[in-house]
Amino acid sequence: MLKYEHLITQPVFFLFVAFSFLLTWGYFRGRRYNRKIFLSAFDDLLKVVKPDDQTFTNIGGAIGYHANLHIKKKGFPISRVDATITLLPRQSWLYLPISKLIRRYDRLFITLHMKHPLPEEVHLIEHRYDGFRKSKITNADRLNREDITWGDMDFHCYYGSTAMRDKIMKFIETHPEPGTIRHIALVPEQKSGFIFMIPRKDEVARYLKPVYDYIPRLINS
Repeated sequence: MLKYEHLITQPVFFLFVAFSFLLTWGYFRGRRYNRKIFLSAFDDLLKVVKPDDQTFTNIGGAIGYHANLHIKKKGFPISRVDATITLLPRQSWLYLPISKLIRRYDRLFITLHMKHPLPEEVHLIEHRYDGFRKSKITNADRLNREDITWGDMDFHCYYGSTAMRDKIMKFIETHPEPGTIRHIALVPEQKSGFIFMIPRKDEVARYLKPVYDYIPRLINS
């Protein structure tokens, strides 16, 4: 007779085995789902940017990836696009509920490195996201702010000149739904443009392309 044979006949033992199996199944299922989101998002990113060279790096196991996309096209104002995607820990069912409360959703951060100086700073940011990351807009106190409605969502528009404000409003009129876009910015001090969006499967290109195509017009027009 085994020393601990009596333990494996107890209901709690079978519950422990079932729970362990469920966590293991959840790990592989969540990992596969995150990989599908990552591959879909970066495939859409390549379709929109059409880089001449690209590098992809895993930065967080199943929840973090980074891309460097280089553009060599002459006359195009963007020289490089950096993208970082951070995903909810779907492979960890114990931590996932906490992560959803804190982070709420997957995130795709895109940085556009410009070849030439930018005319002025501007931000179009969803108001809940603005409340979460407001300290990142370091010059907010020097910019005009207007509350606007884009689609069925409330946004804050920070701008320096009326001309820039009119360009933003023209974009919104042409594209009446923000979709998964939560923040668009031009920051002259960093010579960069920024886009933050939620990377839902098969939706990144749909909402990123209009913004990516319009940013050069904000600079040149």
